[in-house]
Amino acid sequence: MFDSDLASSDRSVRVSGNRLKFAASHMATLGAELEPLHGHNYRVSFQVDGDLTDEGWVIDFSILKQLVREQCDALDHRFLLQMLSKTIKIEHNLDDSSYTLSHGEKRYVFPDHDVLALAIENTTAEYLAELIGINVIAKLLELKITNISKIECVVEEAPGQSGAYRQNLKQK
Repeated sequence: MFDSDLASSDRSVRVSGNRLKFAASHMATLGAELEPLHGHNYRVSFQVDGDLTDEGWVIDFSILKQLVREQCDALDHRFLLQMLSKTIKIEHNLDDSSYTLSHGEKRYVFPDHDVLALAIENTTAEYLAELIGINVIAKLLELKITNISKIECVVEEAPGQSGAYRQNLKQK
């Protein structure tokens, strides 16, 4: 049969596909420079490593897909605003329900309903992967799913270019 060390080794589940995507606009900063306003059709894949449950799986695919899909849906068709930016001046104007962004001579005004204000420094694929990863971890903990030892979230902003976030959740 199986060696006892193999029986307790980690397994993994990965989800990706057509429903794990979002389209969004952003302006990342590159040092002191600000990218032009543009958008991407982002694709997300998510992997969890962990021990098998009594049912013989790491996690039900449908549960993991739903958790990741919720994160994608929240980002979909929004302007992603890096609220912790060190180079963009951001004003939230409650009078006219808008955000005003200033960077050097450039000034942008976005209506509130188009903006998703994110507690990140920059809207890079790496930071977006971290944001999604942390939010999914929180949901896993809410659901009392405790057999997960590691997660990896990959956000692809264009074919062939992606950023990833990995986190170990428990010591072996």
